[in-house]
Amino acid sequence: MKTTDVLVIGGSAAGMVAALTGKSHWPNKEFTVVKKLKEVMVPCGIPYIFGTLDCSEKNLMPVDTMLQKSGITSIVDEATEIDTNNKVVTFASGVKIGYQKLIIATGSIPVKPKWLEGADLENVFIIPKDKAYLDNIKAKLEQVKNIAVIGAGFIGVELSDELTKKGYRVTLIEKLPHILNLAFDPEIAKNIHELLAKKGVNIITGKGISKVLGNNKVEAIELEDGQTLKMDAVILSIGYKPNSELAKKSGIYVDEDNFIAVDEYMRTHVKDVFAVGDCAQKRDFVTRRRVPTMLASTACAEARIAGMNLFNLNVVKTFSGTIAIYSTAIDDTGFGTAGVTEQRANEEGIASITGIFEGINRHPGNLPDAHKQIVKLIAAKNSGVIIGGELVGGKEAGELTNVIGLAIQNRMSVNSFLTMQIGTHPCLTASPAAYPLIKAAEIIAIKMLNHKE
Repeated sequence: MKTTDVLVIGGSAAGMVAALTGKSHWPNKEFTVVKKLKEVMVPCGIPYIFGTLDCSEKNLMPVDTMLQKSGITSIVDEATEIDTNNKVVTFASGVKIGYQKLIIATGSIPVKPKWLEGADLENVFIIPKDKAYLDNIKAKLEQVKNIAVIGAGFIGVELSDELTKKGYRVTLIEKLPHILNLAFDPEIAKNIHELLAKKGVNIITGKGISKVLGNNKVEAIELEDGQTLKMDAVILSIGYKPNSELAKKSGIYVDEDNFIAVDEYMRTHVKDVFAVGDCAQKRDFVTRRRVPTMLASTACAEARIAGMNLFNLNVVKTFSGTIAIYSTAIDDTGFGTAGVTEQRANEEGIASITGIFEGINRHPGNLPDAHKQIVKLIAAKNSGVIIGGELVGGKEAGELTNVIGLAIQNRMSVNSFLTMQIGTHPCLTASPAAYPLIKAAEIIAIKMLNHKE
């Protein structure tokens, strides 16, 4: 039987980062990563292989190269059983590996609902992180024209945009009131809706799919209101579920939503077993409720925490909750969101106050690449602590979103933003006199002042 000091099950972002961080903190320990697939996709880049990138080969993570450079062993196999009493994992090949510490990073699986009639027809697809499956989708889509994308989360929106670029007639269907409903408030989401519609995406909101119609392959779909639309293919983008079955059957505690339960050091209920990434339990940073957030960036943060705490707990290096920081782009327009939306704050009973500022991301605004910039900040009404933010702008939107996320994580207040020192440049940022984060905070501060009076 083989043995290793640290065994990592899963070789995508969470597993790779956990191993790399662990090895850098514990260089004398032997690390082994076992991944199910030889080629690992960049998860967030998957929609772009259908348009901008042209092929899946351009969206691969150099996992083996990075692991080997750090002296970490990489194996392609699939774990089938974890014996936590004897600290041994059995794999599909028959190989058994003993461990001192185990990190489970088995990720997530796309949802294919059992209730959806016709879900098993030919040309009904899901979006897994599996190169061979995705290549098969691309090949089959070459024979079709009309595609229904079900679910207008980030993957559904990005996929619709990419497929439209390739000349497909795309209908994006979202059961909730507006696209990206869980990430953006309506006044921000409408900007994304308008951009997609202008590019030719047919968007239907407020009603979901009820059936996929056809004999052997997709011929049409039926919506909840009985409307029938002719289609050649259906792509289900309605979420992912944690890939936690291995942990569950091995006696590792899994919660009611099938996430592996963990503490702030990413430890499971079983001694010397950690879990990170999409398969691990999440709690919202602001509301403290359990949430199903699945993001590579969150997975990597959890992985770093696990890696640093493998053999000795660093009491200041804990994971204090998921902030849910997302960003995307449609052509030259970037969108970002961090923390809770205003509507989510209302649902949670958090009294909030908001500030929205609209400006330009360059100064002067006549510079050739200038872009409209909208920032919305959400603060707790009584304390002024920033709990969320959303923005529209140019390609800088992603990094500005990260700034908002950092402010939330450090529980910064509106006053912190008002006194924030910034560096600006005409070709890189908005004007120092109209910097969007500061101006949005200023609007909140004035509202708070008036409220006190």
